[in-house]
Amino acid sequence: MINVLYFAWLRERIGVASEQVETQAKTVADLVAELCARDERYAVAFEDLGALRVALDQDLAEFDAPLAGVREVAFFPPMTGG
Repeated sequence: MINVLYFAWLRERIGVASEQVETQAKTVADLVAELCARDERYAVAFEDLGALRVALDQDLAEFDAPLAGVREVAFFPPMTGG
């Protein structure tokens, strides 16, 4: 079981801030594919992975990163500021 967090417009499009997900995914990209297959809201939210960032257990990662041993996955848009 992995805790999945959604921030900013992802949370708005999917409709939840977080959820517990039972998954067989080996990588972040596999998890995204599983989520998109569940419901169209996920497919819309994840249609442009280039506009998203991901963190595994609060460390920035890539979408090809393995999920073995990961407890938390957070998806969010790139941060801007200055």
